[in-house]
This record gives sequence, structure tokens and C-alpha cells, in this order.
Amino acid sequence: LKDSQDFNLENYLLLKIVQNNHMPSLHYKRVLIKLSGEVFSGNKDFGIDYSVASFLANQIKEIHHKNIEIGIVIGGGNIFRGISSKDEDMDRVSGDYIGMMATIMNSVALQSQLEKINCDTRVMSALSIRQLAEPYIRRRATRHLEKGRIVIFGGGTGNPYFTTDTAAVLRAIEIKADIIIKGTKVDGVYDSDPVKNLDAKKYDNLSYKEVIDNELRVMDLTAITLCKENKLPIGILDINDKKNLKNFIFSSKIIGTKIT
Repeated sequence: LKDSQDFNLENYLLLKIVQNNHMPSLHYKRVLIKLSGEVFSGNKDFGIDYSVASFLANQIKEIHHKNIEIGIVIGGGNIFRGISSKDEDMDRVSGDYIGMMATIMNSVALQSQLEKINCDTRVMSALSIRQLAEPYIRRRATRHLEKGRIVIFGGGTGNPYFTTDTAAVLRAIEIKADIIIKGTKVDGVYDSDPVKNLDAKKYDNLSYKEVIDNELRVMDLTAITLCKENKLPIGILDINDKKNLKNFIFSSKIIGTKIT
């Protein structure tokens, strides 16, 4: 190779420096992390467990300090589930708006924990709540990321009938994230419920088509279709394992499930 015309001394020396210093290769420059609201409740039935919020904040800090630009979307299921409002005879639109406000509560809670460990953070909301969050403006969000700030997107899309999964994918596309990583309580995607079926098969890799055709409950259909149309990869992992997020980004190990 060294004698060929394609040999580039500068690239060869750079490769050797990287190998000798065991530097991790950066697969992604900008990521969007989607956290389910249920993760925030920890062992509680509902509400925010601040020890869990602190645990998540430290995981996020670990990858942020390696120059990864981070956007975050959090669900609100630990506080209020809009769909369940049907059981209480509540109007769907009203229920969804309450759910959006729940995501802002989670966003502010995570921001507080991140700032305690010296991570510059901004909360941006699709709903107008200026006392708590900046209004969401795509160019301003991108500028925050470029300046090294962690940006938490609250308030969903600002419209009813859209899940926080769809909101997360939409924001990931808008900020041109390299991947959306969904942190859940499960270590990947299975062909059936691993809690109910001990023989459930875990997938390491999937295509968007396989997810849609097999009706795998990774995200809602709108979110998966948006990812497919925009070629946005999806990572599904267990966020309760403190090494998973870091290893997914920096390691060559197979962590969780990747959908492309």
C-alpha cells in the first residue's frame, strides 16, 4: 500500500497516532436522545425520581464532554398519558396538551440536574412558556448545539395527535442529527414481549421495512415512516445501564438494536 499511488502519508500517520493513543472513533457528531417519561419515575408509580434524573444527567455529560452535540426529547408518561384520558372521558385534544406540559416539567427537571454538573443546557418548547423555556426556533436550536450547549426540546410538536416519538424524530431531522437514540427500560427490539415470553428473540439490526411489516412496537408508524423517508438511523437501548449510551456511540460492540 505504501508504494501505491493511493498512499497518503498524512492519513497514514494520523491513523497511527489514533491507534497508539487508543482514541475512540466518533461515529456520530450530533445525536438526538429520546427518553421515555416512564424512565424518569424510577421505581415510583408516577412523578419524577430525581436520583434517576441525576443518573441520566451523568450519562449525558459523559458523552457531551467528548464533543458530541446533544439534543434531547423526553416523554411525559410518568406524569400524564394523553391517550389514557379517554378512560376519564376527557377530550383527546385537551389530554394531549396536558401531556405536552408534562414533557416540559420533565425537561426542566433534567436541565436542573445537568446544570448541577456544569453542563450548559437550554430548554426549548413548542408551547409558549417563556418563564421556563425558550420558544422553539430551529436556527436558534442549531446555534445552541454548535456552541456546545445541550438542548432539551419540550412540548412535543405543539400539536395534539402526535406522540413524543414523532416529535423526537421531527426535531432530529430539523437539527440534522446523525442518529436518534431511544433510551428505554428494554435492551433492544424483540420479536415478542421478553417479559411474557422467555424465548423472545432479540434483533441486533433491523430495516425500517421489517419494523413496519412485522408491526414491531419500536415507535409509532408516523415516527418510523419519517425516519425511513429521511434515512435517519434509530438506536434502541436500555438507558438504565450506565455504560450503554457511551458504548453505543464510541464502541464497536453491538449495543441494543440499530434500525437503518
